[in-house]
Amino acid sequence: MCPSPLLPAITRRTLLSSTSIVAAATILGLGAGAADAKSGPEKNSMQPANSNKTQIFYVGSRTTRERNARGAGITVYRHDTQTGRSELVQTVGDLTNPSFLCLDQTQSLLFCVHGDQSTVSSFQIEPASGTLTKVSSVSCEGNNPVHLTVDKSNKFLAVANYATGSIVILPFDKTGHLQPVISKYDLPGNPGPHKIEQASSHPHMIPRDPSGRFLVVPDKGLDKVFVFDLKQNGTALKPELAHEIKTREGAGPRHVVFSPTGSFAYVVNELDSTITSYRYNQNDGSLVPFQVAPALPQDFVGDSRAAALVMAPDGVHLFSSNRGHDSVTIYSVDQPTGKINPIGNVPSQGKKPRFMTASPNGRFLFVANEDSDNIKTFSISPKGELALLEHQIQTGSPVCMIFRTA
Repeated sequence: MCPSPLLPAITRRTLLSSTSIVAAATILGLGAGAADAKSGPEKNSMQPANSNKTQIFYVGSRTTRERNARGAGITVYRHDTQTGRSELVQTVGDLTNPSFLCLDQTQSLLFCVHGDQSTVSSFQIEPASGTLTKVSSVSCEGNNPVHLTVDKSNKFLAVANYATGSIVILPFDKTGHLQPVISKYDLPGNPGPHKIEQASSHPHMIPRDPSGRFLVVPDKGLDKVFVFDLKQNGTALKPELAHEIKTREGAGPRHVVFSPTGSFAYVVNELDSTITSYRYNQNDGSLVPFQVAPALPQDFVGDSRAAALVMAPDGVHLFSSNRGHDSVTIYSVDQPTGKINPIGNVPSQGKKPRFMTASPNGRFLFVANEDSDNIKTFSISPKGELALLEHQIQTGSPVCMIFRTA
């Protein structure tokens, strides 16, 4: 494995050597039909659901033939926080593309969008086991919803409709029953130069900022990042446009993460495979760009698309994934300035790593390789080095993974 010109100090061979791979029992998730919501959780040796040693996480997948997908629905796993080992608890089937997931503020409810459809669904979480029971499904008044988040008051769900270029707000009650859309905003602007990927507005993410006051929406189709101020008036919540920040032409902004202090934001640009660093003002939601860093090694000359972006819980390292190069790039984060520096790149150990997340304790990075039907687990060293563990999750077309910490 040759050193990357992008990473002169640390090579892929150094970061992912055979001596760094931890030997452990391989854990296999079960495929479609193994266990569904009606059959309940499987028996296992790691109880209770969430303790000091174990945590529950949920995996969303693609399921349709149109997507050439092999997913079974939403799968529920129990994770050992010390070893990184995971085992299947439940499979919730009979769902169409439950692709992106989020929890409410109490972590007693789970919501999902249905990719390529026009609906969102809600589920109640059984406290002891972490298993799911479906509650409701409603229209999101747009096509191909791709991301969602719950507001600070824990009463509203915000959804990004990728195909039709809008964001919407839906109320929900304490039992998780979703109500119809109460506000909708069509994103304004001219499409970017890519004739296929930028034919119109394509909002790809809709997270809250650290203050909970603003929604930050990267729009891949318009080469913009929108910031919305959430205005609550009694039983209504309306997003008001506060800022729209233009990115480089053809960048295709996809996902955004924040530093733990909330002073900096980082946006991964899918189409030109870069990361843009911004200074972020939590008082007014303004973003000021100050750096663009590459996501790919300089010696890679093939096609690739940037995908996931993960900030380590301690804010010292940042990770991005590359579909095509099929790798994870590691950055150090300078704490005073917020500048990032690429320090390593390792294979994702699968095809098309669409999604990644870090364990809440910051010890592990999980990489979901959509086209290889696996989620690979890496340990994270204090220096940001990634070491592949033998614990892998075998699950069809994984595209999202979230932890329940309560």
